[in-house]
Amino acid sequence: MWYLALKAALSGILIAVISEVAKRYPGIGALIASLPLISVLGMMWLWHDRPDPQNMAAHAEATFWFVLPSLPMFLLIPLLLRQGVGFWSALIAGCVLTLSLYAAMTLVAPRFGLRL
Repeated sequence: MWYLALKAALSGILIAVISEVAKRYPGIGALIASLPLISVLGMMWLWHDRPDPQNMAAHAEATFWFVLPSLPMFLLIPLLLRQGVGFWSALIAGCVLTLSLYAAMTLVAPRFGLRL
C-alpha cells in the first residue's frame, strides 16, 4: 500500500511542478510536460514490479505508437482557443479527437503488424 502511495505522490508532485512552472514560464512548462517523464516513471514502476525485458519492450513500443495519435490535440486546442472557442470546449474537442485517433490506431495497427 505504501508503494502505491509513493508512486501516486511522486507522479502528482511532477504534475504540480509542471503547472507551477508553466504559470510563470509557459514555454519551459511545456518543455517539461513534453518530456516523457511520466512514461519513464511508468517504465521504472513497471520494471520494479515486473522486471521482464519482453514486457518492457512491448510497453515502450506501444507507448511510442500511442503518442502519435495524441499529438494533433496539441495543434487543435491552440487553434480553437485563438478562434475564440472557450477553454473547456477546446479541451473537450481535443480529447474527443485524441480518443477518436486512439480508436483508429487500435483498429489499424494490427493491419500493419503492430501489437498494441
